[in-house]
Amino acid sequence: MSSTLYRWSLPISTVICAFLFILIVTTRELPPAGLILTDTKLVFAAFMDIFLDALPFMFMGVILSTVVENFIPEAFIRRMTPKHPVGGILFACVLGIMFPLCECGMIPFVRRLMRKGMPVYIAVIFILVGPILNPIVFASTFMAFRSEPEMAYSRMGLTFGVALIVGLLLTRFLKSSPLRHTTGGHAIEHVHTHDHHHHEHEQQGHTHHHDNHNHDHDHAHSHGHNHAHGDGRLATMLSHGTSELFEMSKYLMLGAFLTALIQTFVAQDSLSAIGQGAVLSHVFMMGFAYLLSLCSTTDAFVAASFAKTFSPGSLLAFLVFGPMIDVKSTLMLLSIFKARFVLTLSIVVAVTVLTGSLLIMHFFF
Repeated sequence: MSSTLYRWSLPISTVICAFLFILIVTTRELPPAGLILTDTKLVFAAFMDIFLDALPFMFMGVILSTVVENFIPEAFIRRMTPKHPVGGILFACVLGIMFPLCECGMIPFVRRLMRKGMPVYIAVIFILVGPILNPIVFASTFMAFRSEPEMAYSRMGLTFGVALIVGLLLTRFLKSSPLRHTTGGHAIEHVHTHDHHHHEHEQQGHTHHHDNHNHDHDHAHSHGHNHAHGDGRLATMLSHGTSELFEMSKYLMLGAFLTALIQTFVAQDSLSAIGQGAVLSHVFMMGFAYLLSLCSTTDAFVAASFAKTFSPGSLLAFLVFGPMIDVKSTLMLLSIFKARFVLTLSIVVAVTVLTGSLLIMHFFF
């Protein structure tokens, strides 16, 4: 089933793109073809404006993600995991604040946590809300919507609401493991590791009196080993940071470029006809967010560029649904979970975000 979804992912994405394009074109006509060549500078200017606004926050995300990757032990999180479902949901939200990871590095990180014993429902909630519920995303959203700071608070509130609903549904209806490969081996590994350390401790107790005369030699060897280990960790941090920077940059550049093209070549009244629709605007922006696959630390600047065209509720749907479910996260989720679970999760998240954004638009904007 998952291989079938992998094979059909590109055609499905193409159909979604065609659907969104038809919505734009059939609403109003595109500008004359002759204007396309003359507006090249406008495309570049719009692209640079979006990209440069988002770049500092992307760097902050890379730096913090690298620190988390290399200095925070996974066992610490495993020991602090609550047993109660509601406590587990709150714990997953708190993890998002503590570990400001972009969705690009979220799934590999969570996969390691599940192998250490983290419950699946907590891991899923962390995957969904972690890229949004963190200080960097809040700051970038607040800066992008300077004239509408309530957008940043609404984004955090709706994200928490989605986490609560999805988490409760998972604890109520998830009866079997949705993982493609079991992670049950962690318990055996833990017992084996404990026994091994205990055996080593006994051996050290028997042989300690033989090692005193080698203390100076061992100290020098240990110093050299620690120095090499430090160099290795620094190299690992640089490698991790560089790879994540390039990974995030390409999605940001693609999103900024597509947004600049749409803003330049599509007449504003064409987007306005869609952007002010009661429900259609929300669905359009959610599909747009799915295809763009922007990083959560930078997508607020793309959304803000449509503030004059689309309703606040539809922009909120864009900001919440995109970091949770997009093209790249769908493919990464399929590498861990069964295809049926990923499909069901995506539908539940889409319906919850759509309903929540419509309610917030009705009562608060």
